[in-house]
Amino acid sequence: MNKERNKTDKANSNSPFRGLGGSNIIVGLGEILWDMLPGGKVLGGAPANFAYHVSQFGFDGRAISAIGNDALGDEILDNLNSKKLKYCVEQTDYPTGTVQVTLDEKGIPQYEICENVAWDNIPYTEEMEVLAHKTKTVCFGSLAQRNGVSRTTINRFLDMLPVDALKVFDINLRQHFYSKELIESSLKRCNVLKINDDEVVIVAGLFGWESKTEMEVCQRLLTDYALQMLVLTKGTQGSYVLTTNETSFRPTPLVEVADTVGAGDSFTAAFVASLLKGKNIQEAHKTAVEVSAYVCTQHGAMPELPESLLPREKSNN
Repeated sequence: MNKERNKTDKANSNSPFRGLGGSNIIVGLGEILWDMLPGGKVLGGAPANFAYHVSQFGFDGRAISAIGNDALGDEILDNLNSKKLKYCVEQTDYPTGTVQVTLDEKGIPQYEICENVAWDNIPYTEEMEVLAHKTKTVCFGSLAQRNGVSRTTINRFLDMLPVDALKVFDINLRQHFYSKELIESSLKRCNVLKINDDEVVIVAGLFGWESKTEMEVCQRLLTDYALQMLVLTKGTQGSYVLTTNETSFRPTPLVEVADTVGAGDSFTAAFVASLLKGKNIQEAHKTAVEVSAYVCTQHGAMPELPESLLPREKSNN
């Protein structure tokens, strides 16, 4: 286990989460795996990516998942330890997850995700329940819920969180591993939604909202599910953060893209971490865009961020 990071600053009066107290623990809950890129394998999985990046902002990031009793699983633990990322990763009789990743000419990834792997079978443990009671924020997606075992574990963990915890649903639709029922269930359990423009189209089709514009679909999700906020990313076309009374738009910086694997996860992590440090939505959005752009210039989902992107303030705790 790595040493605990410094506690976060108390939020200032401009932060939408200024009343959020409790521990310093932020959890990424779901898949952990090896992304098999053209240049070799790199550690991945959206929740693990998220946990790693929030830890870079000084939070106590934790990855919750499962691995196999195999060499690839051992390598994951070695990798997490080398990155000094805390984790609650159970060993199972299923193989460690892998994803074949191919990149187009713009560095945009396409995924072929192996099924019936360890992270499909994350067991719910006493250690997880204890951790849930101490968690300030959790990020989860739809992919790890494709199997009933992990879906049950994720839902039990969410149900054990403190009443004021942030529950970020990074919808992360992949291949055919989703349904309207799964998405609706997660929307009812979260208070922040992260979605991209491709996913908006899919959700509109599932919910019978094909006649609505992109922003109308987002507003409908925001209001129908009583979300605190919705984050919409649109690749090179910029990104939006929506609340019931505020809209923030930021253009996407032009950078030389190595690949975009994990860029969205770093965006979510930087945005959440900035809000919890007391930044307002506009400031947090700016940081998220800058961090995501930097990750696009690097290979793999978990590059070390430069100090210039990691404002650290003295703790008031």
